[in-house]
Amino acid sequence: MKYHITTFGCQMNVHESEKLAGIMEKLGIVSCTKLEDADIIVFNTCAIREGAQNRAVGNIGSLKSLKKHYPQKIIAVCGCMTQQEQIAKKLYKMFPFVDIIFGTKNFDKFESYLIETIKNKNINSKKRIISISQEDNVVENLPIFRSSGKNFWVNIIYGCNNFCSYCIVPYVRGRERSRNKEDIINEIKQILNSTNEKVRITLLGQNVNSYGKDKYEDYGFAELLNEICEIDGNFELTFMTSHPKDITDKVIDAISHQNKIIKELHLPVQSGSDKILKAMNRKYTIKSYMEIINKLKKLIPNIRLTTDIIVGFPGETDEDFKKTCELIQNVNYSGIFAFMFSPREGTVAEKMENQVPYEIKNQRVNHLLNLEKEIQNNNSKK
Repeated sequence: MKYHITTFGCQMNVHESEKLAGIMEKLGIVSCTKLEDADIIVFNTCAIREGAQNRAVGNIGSLKSLKKHYPQKIIAVCGCMTQQEQIAKKLYKMFPFVDIIFGTKNFDKFESYLIETIKNKNINSKKRIISISQEDNVVENLPIFRSSGKNFWVNIIYGCNNFCSYCIVPYVRGRERSRNKEDIINEIKQILNSTNEKVRITLLGQNVNSYGKDKYEDYGFAELLNEICEIDGNFELTFMTSHPKDITDKVIDAISHQNKIIKELHLPVQSGSDKILKAMNRKYTIKSYMEIINKLKKLIPNIRLTTDIIVGFPGETDEDFKKTCELIQNVNYSGIFAFMFSPREGTVAEKMENQVPYEIKNQRVNHLLNLEKEIQNNNSKK
């Protein structure tokens, strides 16, 4: 049998698709490049923005004809989108040709779902599986079929406790759960023992700076970074994503002094306006954010800084947007990921007044992208 996985969304989803692939490889199912050739088709979905969700729905719907001609094919849909119970049930009704639907919190059950579905197909049973767990747990020792070349993803923490008013992540990923430091160290050692080439280790978490707060008294993200850098091996280290309110001087010091840590940091600011940041529930001000930026630039003059910006958050005025543009110029980011605000069902921002019209959001995001190009051109000349 052959499988094909389509992944939407962030690096966390990419790595979780590697785990899904690992489960299938363990069962003797092999990867194929063409979706049409696959016996098992998996969509690992994202819910962070409306566009990603719409793309997933469109891709799933396009398989109706294929499944009609080849009813033995197995179609599975999982990830952040299907962790939302109302959406999972909606997909179950919309797409009766989908065999398995499950969320982010029961990836470890995929093997049993798959085996059960294969058995059902063999006896011409039309039984389908929909399973959305609400348990916040950490499952270790899942097989991983790594497919990102020399870049090796390593989860260190799951979930998020921040509840930014626009964000669905705490609802689909649960509360913060740190992995045991020993499990993280052992996974990295296994990676390094599997190859003689230089590799990049990328630590993953919705908020890596919160690592250890739920598990240890005197051991956090900075201590983890330092311990990883002491491991013998030919590797470089990076991580994502950092929340500005939680980054500490000890973390900045580790980035500065540890040679194995790549001198780059993705630090999402989201807006240059304190008014908008408060409405977003980001729990920092532009003054405190710039203090972090100035520390980083002082200790690491060659650091590469990138950020996320949400354009057109409810209540954002021209003056608020102007402050965002000024911040971008002041920091001189190496890269900007700019997005139009997309209301997510179940979040606080969905019900906020003063929603910004699409036309204005579109104008502002294009202005930001042009500003980014201008900054990058100037930096290239220098």
